[in-house]
Amino acid sequence: MVKKKTSIPESALAQHADLVDQIEAARTDYYDQTPETGVTRLSDAEYDALFVQLQLLEAAYPDLVTPDSPTQTVGGSGETANTEGFPPHHHLCQMGSIDDVFSYAEVDAWWARVEKSLEGQDFSVSAEVKVDGLAMSLTYLHGTLAVGATRGDGFTGEDVTENVKTIATVPVRLSGENVPELVEIRGEVYLPLADFAAMNAARERDGEKLFANPRNAATGSLKQKDPVQAAKRPLAFLAHGVGKVRWADPGAAAHLETQEDFYELLESWGLHSVRETPASLGLSLAGIHSLAEIHTVLDQMTAHRHDFAHQIDGVVLKVDSFAQRDALGSTARAPRWACAYKFPPEEVHTRLLGIEVQVGRTGRVTPFGVMERVLVDGSYVSRATLHNAKEVARKDVRPGDTVVLRKAGDIIPEILGPVMSLRTAGLPEWVMPDTCPSCGTELGAQKEGDIDLRCPNQSGCPAQITERLIHVGSRNALDIEGLGEEGALALTQPEFGRGDVAAALAAGGHCELEDGTIVAVPSGEPRSLEAIEDLLPPPQSPVLTSEAGLFALQPEDLRDVMVWREIPGTGGRDWQQVRFFWAKPRPLPKAAQEATGQRFGPPVAGKVVQTFFEQLQAAKSKELWRVLVALSIRHLGPVAARTIARQFVTMSALRVASAEQLGEAEGIGEVIAASIRDWFTVPWHQEIVDAWEAAGVGAVSKAEGASEASLAGDTNLAPTLEGLTVVITGNIPGYTRESAQLAVEARGGKATGSVSKKTDLVVAGAGAGSKLSKAQALGIPVIESAGFEALLEKGISGA
Repeated sequence: MVKKKTSIPESALAQHADLVDQIEAARTDYYDQTPETGVTRLSDAEYDALFVQLQLLEAAYPDLVTPDSPTQTVGGSGETANTEGFPPHHHLCQMGSIDDVFSYAEVDAWWARVEKSLEGQDFSVSAEVKVDGLAMSLTYLHGTLAVGATRGDGFTGEDVTENVKTIATVPVRLSGENVPELVEIRGEVYLPLADFAAMNAARERDGEKLFANPRNAATGSLKQKDPVQAAKRPLAFLAHGVGKVRWADPGAAAHLETQEDFYELLESWGLHSVRETPASLGLSLAGIHSLAEIHTVLDQMTAHRHDFAHQIDGVVLKVDSFAQRDALGSTARAPRWACAYKFPPEEVHTRLLGIEVQVGRTGRVTPFGVMERVLVDGSYVSRATLHNAKEVARKDVRPGDTVVLRKAGDIIPEILGPVMSLRTAGLPEWVMPDTCPSCGTELGAQKEGDIDLRCPNQSGCPAQITERLIHVGSRNALDIEGLGEEGALALTQPEFGRGDVAAALAAGGHCELEDGTIVAVPSGEPRSLEAIEDLLPPPQSPVLTSEAGLFALQPEDLRDVMVWREIPGTGGRDWQQVRFFWAKPRPLPKAAQEATGQRFGPPVAGKVVQTFFEQLQAAKSKELWRVLVALSIRHLGPVAARTIARQFVTMSALRVASAEQLGEAEGIGEVIAASIRDWFTVPWHQEIVDAWEAAGVGAVSKAEGASEASLAGDTNLAPTLEGLTVVITGNIPGYTRESAQLAVEARGGKATGSVSKKTDLVVAGAGAGSKLSKAQALGIPVIESAGFEALLEKGISGA
C-alpha cells in the first residue's frame, strides 16, 4: 500500500529541519557535551523561542510530527559526555519533562485546561522551586539504595551509584515505616551557591579554569570516575517525584492522596524534598485554590529568586491530587497536570570583542559573539549565538560595542543589542564572510529565500566532518568514549587553535613544544600572523578526512596526533603542543641520552589509546538503530530508527528498500521515508556504509528493552505474549507509552501504534480515545490498564 502524500511546502520542511537541528544541537550541548567548566551554544530564552516556533509549525502541519521530534521527546541522551564510561541504566518508569510557560497568561491558560479536563471538580495546586541541578533517579530495593542514575533520554541514563552514595543527603538505607519493596525517587542533585563560590575562588587561586555555573559544577562532580574525588565536592539532593513503586503491602499507599502526603512520607524515610526550600524563607506554597493565589506565589518567588541556598530558574506548579493527575494524564513528553513557570530574564552589560562564525553538522554557518567574560546570575559567560547575518544586522551589534545581555538561567546569554550611547564613532558594521571558515568553499543558501548560509561541501568540510564524528560518538548514537568534541577535533582538525597560538605569540606570549622547546617572538620584532605561524612546527594532516575511516583506524595512526592547548592559569597568553592520544615520551636516563643522542624515549600507547580502541570494537556490535542514528540521516532520530531496524533487520535490506516500503513501517511517514531513501543515494554516504559494513558495524539489529526484573538480575522473561499483536492506548500507570511497548516486545509480542483487523489485543488506560472505539467496533478484546501487569506475567489467560 502506498500512503497518500501530504502537501507540506518545501519552505516548511526546511524550516522544520533547521529548527530540529538547532534544538537537538542545544540539547546535546546541555546534556551530553558540555564539560563542567564549559559553555553551551544557546541560552534558555533562545532555546525556548526555537521550541515554541517548532510547536507552532507542527500545529500548522501535523504530518511534520514524528516520534523523534523534540516536541515529543525528552532532551538529552546522557546528560554529559565529558566523563564517559558509566554503564547505562534503564529506568523502570520514564523520567519525563515538564512543559515550560513564560508568562502569567500562559499559567492562566494551563489552569483553564486543567479546569476544563476535570469538568468542574474542585482541585488545588502546589508550587515548588525549580532547582537548576542534575536530574537524578534513586532506586531503592527493600529500602537499600541499589541504583543512582542520571535522566539521560528519559528511558536510559548513566549508572553513577558509587558517586551518589557520597552525597550526604542521600540515605543509603531508607528509615521509617511503609518502605516499598521497590521505589524510584526522582529529584535534583545540586551544588549549594556558597560552596560553588568557594570552589571557584580556590580554582582561580590555583590558576585552573572556573566552573561555568553551579549546575555544570554539580554535573562534573557527579561524573568523577573516582568516588573519592566525587566525595570532595559538597553535593546535595532534593526529591520532587516518584517513578515506579512496588509495595510489600498494597494497602500501604492507601493514605497517599496528595503531593503533601508524598513529601511527608519521603521525609519520614530520611529524604529531603523541594518543599523544604521555600519553607526556609517562610513561604507556604501548598494548597493553592485560585489563580489569584498562584500569581501572588509567583510574585513572591520571583522576588526571592536569589535568596535560596541553591540556584533556581522557576516555579513548578502541580495538581495536588494523585487521582486527578491520573485523570489528566500525560502527553508523549510531559504530564498535563503540571507546568514550569520560568522566571523573567535578567540583563547585564559587557563588551563585544568580536563576531566569529562556526559550521554545524549540516553545514549551517552561524555567527556568534565573543565577549569580555562577565558574571551573570552565577555563571561566567563569554560567548552567545547571533543566529544569522540578518539577525546581526537587525540588532546592529558591532565588534567593540558595549552590549546588553539577557540571561534566563542558562549558561550563555542572549545578546539583545548595543548600548548606543557608548558606541565609538565610526565603528564599522560586521560583514558575514562569503566563504566557509573551515574549508574555504563559497557559502550559499540551500534554496532561494533561505536566511541561513550553508557550506555545500558536506563530504569534505573539516568542520562538518568533526561535528558528524561528535554525533557518531554521542550517547544516542554509538556511544564511543573518547569521541567527544576534543577527540573528534584531534582526529579531523588537529591544527584547530593554531591561529590562536600565533595571536598569543604576537601579544608577547609563548608556546612550549613537546620536546621542551619554547617558541616566542623576540621583543620589538613585529611580524605578521602568517610569519609567526611559520615559527611553529609544520601543520599536521588530519588522521580522518571522513567518518568512513573511523573503524579502520589503528593505534599507530594516532601516535603523532598533536593538539594546541592553553596553559592553565595564563588566560590564553601561553600555549603548549601536546600529544592527544599517546602518552608524552619520558626523558631517557643520562647514560641512554649519551649513547643514543636522544633526550626522550618513544611515546607510549597508554590507557587512553587502549580504551578508545576497546570502545571502537564495542561500537561494532551496537544495535542497527544506533548505527542509523550515527549516520546523521535527516529527520531520523532514535525512536524512528528503532522502528526501521525492527522492520528491516539488516543494513543490506534497508539499503535497497523503496520509499514506499519504508513508509509502511509503523509510525514512519512520508518525510522520514523520503529522507532515508534520498540519503542512501548519495555516493559519499554509500562509501561510509560500505566501509562500516566491511568493518562489521551494525550487521544485524538486536532487540533491547528493560524491565523491573532486570534490575534484580532476572532477565529471563517468559514469552507470555509470543505471536500477539498488542496496541497500547491511554495512560498505563507506572509506564510510558514506549516502556509499555518495550515490555510487550520483551515478552515476545508485537507492539503497534494503530488498531486493525490484525490486532489481537488492546490495553486501554485513562484517556483512551479513538483506538479504543475502533477496537470495540472491530470486536477486538480490550484489557483495562489495571490488568497490564497480569497480562505481562501470565498472558491473556491471566489478564
